[in-house]
Amino acid sequence: MNQAEPRPTSPAADPAWRVALPALILTLLVILLLFRETALAMAAIWERSDTYAHGFIVPPITLWLIWRIRSSLAVLVPRYSFLAVLLFAGAGFVWLLGEVAAVNALSQFALVAMLILAVPAVLGWGVARRVAFPLLYLFFAVPFGDFAMPMLMEWTAHFTILGLRVSGIPVHAEGLRFVIPSGSWSVVEACSGVRYLIASVTVGTLFAYLTYRSLARRLVFVLVSFLVPIVANWMRAYMIVMIGHLSGNKLAVGVDHLIYGWAFFGIVILAMFWIGARWREDELEVQPPATPLSTAPAVAATSASLAAALATVLVAGLWTFAQWQIDGRRAPQIGQTAALGAIAGWQVTDPGVHAWQPSFENYAASTLATFAKDGREVGVFLAYYRNQDEQRKLVSSNNALVRSDDSQWVVVGHGTREVSFNGQDIKVRTALLRGHPPARMIVWQWYWVNGRWTASDAMAKAYLALSRLTGNGDDSALIVLYTPLDGAGAGAGEASLDDFVRSAGPAVDAALRQTMDAQ
Repeated sequence: MNQAEPRPTSPAADPAWRVALPALILTLLVILLLFRETALAMAAIWERSDTYAHGFIVPPITLWLIWRIRSSLAVLVPRYSFLAVLLFAGAGFVWLLGEVAAVNALSQFALVAMLILAVPAVLGWGVARRVAFPLLYLFFAVPFGDFAMPMLMEWTAHFTILGLRVSGIPVHAEGLRFVIPSGSWSVVEACSGVRYLIASVTVGTLFAYLTYRSLARRLVFVLVSFLVPIVANWMRAYMIVMIGHLSGNKLAVGVDHLIYGWAFFGIVILAMFWIGARWREDELEVQPPATPLSTAPAVAATSASLAAALATVLVAGLWTFAQWQIDGRRAPQIGQTAALGAIAGWQVTDPGVHAWQPSFENYAASTLATFAKDGREVGVFLAYYRNQDEQRKLVSSNNALVRSDDSQWVVVGHGTREVSFNGQDIKVRTALLRGHPPARMIVWQWYWVNGRWTASDAMAKAYLALSRLTGNGDDSALIVLYTPLDGAGAGAGEASLDDFVRSAGPAVDAALRQTMDAQ
């Protein structure tokens, strides 16, 4: 009989883990408790949105990825890092900025960053580097990506229209809507492909980490997982329209539209993974190197780990306390905006068939009025926001001039323009809207944030954060001017708005300031 060879034994775990690991777990639980509203907001989006439902499985995947390398972690010596505590403090400040500016994604990214930085704070950078990918993978739990939807919708519409024309089918296109001989089509949010893109990148990044060892191959596959769903969505949209056209709109419409889309996407993604697996790099079984066990006395090791954990928790509590203090200075709610005063040369009139307002929601008060001069009409819409939060905020992905599923109006052009408003040169956003033929209108849009004017979403958020941090509240407003073209050219509409904005500047500014001063 041959004597069996002894099986290699796993290196002994450093005794410092007996204190450091429970300290880390307790620290993470306290962080989640302190920032529970942000964490629960993320979970609520996972629950209600199919696009971000994968957020439920991201934390378990992170834990599994860490568990599979536990033997190589056990031999490392946990060493706290107060540098990581300082970085943790920076992430906490970013969280505070996200809260005061009502930028949910910023607060949620900051929370995940704090959870990640708690690891090197309590366990040290050596441990954190070993579990870097599992920790960074937690960022996929943040519901983020809706900002790309309008751009992806435009790309999809342009490719589909180009494909139809190359196929010899005449197309009349305006914005995201187009008409072909067999019927009319439009690219809506479900056609943007953002759901395919997020799913592909989330799964593709994990696949690249588990399949390849070299950084170059991993990055290439992640790039492929980003590009493939975009192109696949273009092809999917083109094929659905072609199937509908060739079948006399009997196929690829209604529920079939979605079924064909997901089936095609599933085939493309499976093919991407199958091809990617052909260049897989098998992981070599490497015995974790033995490292000297901690020689620090048990009391000293315990004190160091607990001190780092306590410092992290105190810093976290500092930011939640600051946010509580800022929220405590909330202003009284308002029921209506101050009335617009007289505007030189313009008379208030009945809007009639030209009544319209943008798709902004959850504002505290609003004003809708129409003015006339020399046969020209200009509409004014003001939406006033105060005590903004996750549900009620000026700049939001839910707020738009026209929603993509609007059955009456569609944006067929947009840009920017410099105008003189109340003695200031400001930039406004411009849009050309088309309704049921021949209805068209020119729209100008910009923001007012506590006395500052801007057309930029990012600058509006920055002004809002600055205003709240300095104790000046969060009063903000949307200003929209619009004029129907009624057969006239866009130039005539721009001239009407330019004439009106020069005269209306003092009245609009005064109405907003009077509303802000009403406590």
